[in-house]
Amino acid sequence: MVESLDSQVDADARVNDGLYSIAIEMSGVRRGYATGILVLEGGRIMGGDSFFYYTGSYSFSRNKWRGEVIVHQHTEAPGLNLVFGGREVGCGFTGTYSAAAADIDGTALVGRTSVPFRAHLTLQVPIEGG
Repeated sequence: MVESLDSQVDADARVNDGLYSIAIEMSGVRRGYATGILVLEGGRIMGGDSFFYYTGSYSFSRNKWRGEVIVHQHTEAPGLNLVFGGREVGCGFTGTYSAAAADIDGTALVGRTSVPFRAHLTLQVPIEGG
């Protein structure tokens, strides 16, 4: 079987280092929606939104990626019922990526409740040399 140059390029594709916007939709019993920013660089994840910051790591191969993120609340939200409010939340995810975007499916463990989520990342600013 002969591989085309296109399939060779796709096999070598990588998650581009850079600043990404993220839109997250949580489903199941604890529904919610959030938007924020992430920096992906060399297997590390850092980012946040109005109430939380995220840190974690990822790996990738053949247009698939997986990772783990810990979510921490940095700002109180009086009067709001935040899905992750007041807790350190661990999340695991898998998904696909391209040169300028990525999609993920994951699960967050909020206390004893598993909260499924989906997210879409869009590259806003690449990190030069990354």
